[in-house]
Amino acid sequence: MRDLPRRAVAEAVGTAFLVASVVGSGIAAVELAPGDVGVQLLINAIVTGAALLALITVLQPVSAAFNPVVTLVELFAGEIGGRAAAVLVAAQVAGGAVGAVLANLMFELDAVSIAATERATPAHLLAEVVATLGLVLLIRGCPGERVAAVVAAYITAAYWFTSSTSFANPAVTVARTLTDTFSGIAPSSAPAFIAAQVVGGLAAAVLATWLFRRPEKKEPARA
Repeated sequence: MRDLPRRAVAEAVGTAFLVASVVGSGIAAVELAPGDVGVQLLINAIVTGAALLALITVLQPVSAAFNPVVTLVELFAGEIGGRAAAVLVAAQVAGGAVGAVLANLMFELDAVSIAATERATPAHLLAEVVATLGLVLLIRGCPGERVAAVVAAYITAAYWFTSSTSFANPAVTVARTLTDTFSGIAPSSAPAFIAAQVVGGLAAAVLATWLFRRPEKKEPARA
């Protein structure tokens, strides 16, 4: 596939900027509003939503999933092959890690600081299933020209209506283990989060296949 290198670079760059926006805005939020978790989360949510809107809008003509679950669903639907899916997922994970490191460095922190925030409670895992199911369902049902705005709006909202603050992305989850800051997640919590995200994504894929299926064309009546 001739376009695969370009798609992989787009996925890596997009995921790097996405993670940098999540981690960087979390660090900035704590500095700007110390002790006020509500304001910190508000800043984090708005910045993440804005970054998603910009990144998806510009990179969508090349590739703008930025999420291994979305890529897995595309594989499940037969839209991409196994080799392409593997390359894109690797690019997303690598890009996410670079984004976390860059965010740490931009705020004069160690390049890598392993997160200590445990998040894998039953409520958080249910929230990740719900968050990822909603995200993938909207992506599968949304017209392409509107997907950037829809995803940005949904993630901004899901920061608030899910107890996990809607990671909904394995690459972002892995990257957030590399920063012991506001948005970090302990490595011990990451596997359960990723499993919940995959469950939510696959459930959404099944639901979307039925919900958004094209109506069958009726054959003209014969005289």
